[in-house]
Amino acid sequence: MKILSDSIQSVNMIFINKNNMPKKTGKFVYWAPRILSIIFVAFLMLMSLDIFDMKLNFWQTVLGLLMHNLPALVLLVVLIISWKYEIVGGVAFILGGLLYIILLLKNPFEWYMLSWAIQISGIAFFIGILFLINWRNKKAT
Repeated sequence: MKILSDSIQSVNMIFINKNNMPKKTGKFVYWAPRILSIIFVAFLMLMSLDIFDMKLNFWQTVLGLLMHNLPALVLLVVLIISWKYEIVGGVAFILGGLLYIILLLKNPFEWYMLSWAIQISGIAFFIGILFLINWRNKKAT
C-alpha cells in the first residue's frame, strides 16, 4: 500500500504541484498537447485526400473534401480555443475520442477496427489528458 501511495505522490509532484515541478516538465506539459493537436489535425486532414481517387468533378471534390474535413476543422477550432482555455481542449478531445468509438461500434465489429480506435481515439484521449493536466497545473498556481 505504501508503494502505491508513494507512486501517486510522485505523480502529483511531477504533474500537479507546479511549485515542485521542474521548469522543463512544465514547458513539456504546456506545449505537448498543442503540438500533438496540430499533428493530429493534420493527420485527419491527410486521410481526406482519398477523395481524389474517386474521379469526381470539381464541385463534388470540393464538397467531398469539406465533408471529410469537418471533424478536423472542428478540432482545429477547439485547438484555437484550447490554446487559452485548456479545459475546453481536455473535454473536447476526450469526447471526440468517445464519439469516434461510438460511431465505430455502430458498424459490425471487425478486428482491424481495434487499430482504428487506438490510432484515432487513443491519440485524442492522450491529448485531452495532457490538456487537463495543463489546466490543473495552471489552476493550482
